[in-house]
Amino acid sequence: MEVEQMSHPERVFDAMKARIVQVLKKTKKLGKDDPRRVIHSLKVGLALTLVSLLYYIRPVYDGFGVSTMWAVLTVIVVMEYSVGATISKGLNRAFATLLGGSLGLGAHQIAELLGEKGEPVFLGVSVFLLASGATFSRFFPRIKARYDYGVTIFILSFSLVSMSSYRIEDIVELGHQRLSTVAIGVTVCLCVSMFICPVWAGGELQELIALNIEKLASFLEGLSTLYFAENDGGDVSKEKKNLLFQGYRSVLNSKSTEDALANFARWEPGHGRFQFKHPWSQYLKIGTLIRQCACHIETLHSILNSDNQALLDIDDNTRLMLYNLSSESSKTLSELASSIQSMTVPTVVTSFARGATIATNGIKAATVASLLIEIAACVERVVGSVGELAEKANFGTETTQGAMHGASVNPDPTEAAEVVVVLTVVD
Repeated sequence: MEVEQMSHPERVFDAMKARIVQVLKKTKKLGKDDPRRVIHSLKVGLALTLVSLLYYIRPVYDGFGVSTMWAVLTVIVVMEYSVGATISKGLNRAFATLLGGSLGLGAHQIAELLGEKGEPVFLGVSVFLLASGATFSRFFPRIKARYDYGVTIFILSFSLVSMSSYRIEDIVELGHQRLSTVAIGVTVCLCVSMFICPVWAGGELQELIALNIEKLASFLEGLSTLYFAENDGGDVSKEKKNLLFQGYRSVLNSKSTEDALANFARWEPGHGRFQFKHPWSQYLKIGTLIRQCACHIETLHSILNSDNQALLDIDDNTRLMLYNLSSESSKTLSELASSIQSMTVPTVVTSFARGATIATNGIKAATVASLLIEIAACVERVVGSVGELAEKANFGTETTQGAMHGASVNPDPTEAAEVVVVLTVVD
């Protein structure tokens, strides 16, 4: 009985120990995967430490009073992972506080002219009208995307100042203190974010677009090797199939991340290779075309990975044409990804899908061929869009050798691939 009573605490202790070890391992892996996460955490701690000096230094505290806590709150809500996100929230908070506080003081001055009975009525109506109007403005897509946080702070600032003015006499001094501490908090956030190991949203967007293109290139390269090189997919193991198809899936779900990064990148000043007014919207256009390719790949995946359909019934010549179509598309996408990362003008050939006739036996083979043609057409549109980005962003000329086929073609992105698929039904 005594042994059983001792074993239960031991089991609890062992379970807690195992849980703690597991959490520590996950924490270590999280920091090891991207060390910038650790640096960002330290930057937030540094910013909070700096603004806390306003509270600890007596002369400064005597000047601002308890309003110094607004600087601390500002750092907590404004400090973000990327520079663009921090600038966006910081400027939104600063200007919204200024505008909301100013209108609140204006409402207070007008309300005082209406006498003791009219003052609370006017203030209540003012809060109702401005809060309702500002909240409705958040439904506009442009305001929702770029100024949603600012509108929220505007409502908060106006409501606090206008309602506080009814009970607090020296409301101007209080408003000045809060605005000053908010400005100090925003300034500290911007300085720490921009000058200590900055993470630029524009660079993150560029890397994401290039990575998504590379994922599609890897899929097409694996497709040509596994299905059109020496076998038709029948001898391909299930493990290899899953490994082939799992890479592109994240591309389909990247739109929200791309939109957020592009929005934050617009707030960032010119830095490095990204000059002021960099064409960030062009990256979104490329991302849309990439997802179109990924959608065709998703359909192709469902066909090739289907267990209830016959194997691809194609002759050697057709197999070679499909191999070339997939392989050349992969090489083109790889070149485009490298071009975006290095910010050099792409040098690619995209006429590989024109003027060919593909004869197939069976519905499945014809569908696969048609989808590959659609993917090749999407690749051509991506080439045109990347070329447009290179022109708008003034990409440099690639000096290294080894450009694909050593030729340069600037295709019309709206022109479809001229490939004919002939379906021959075999009894």
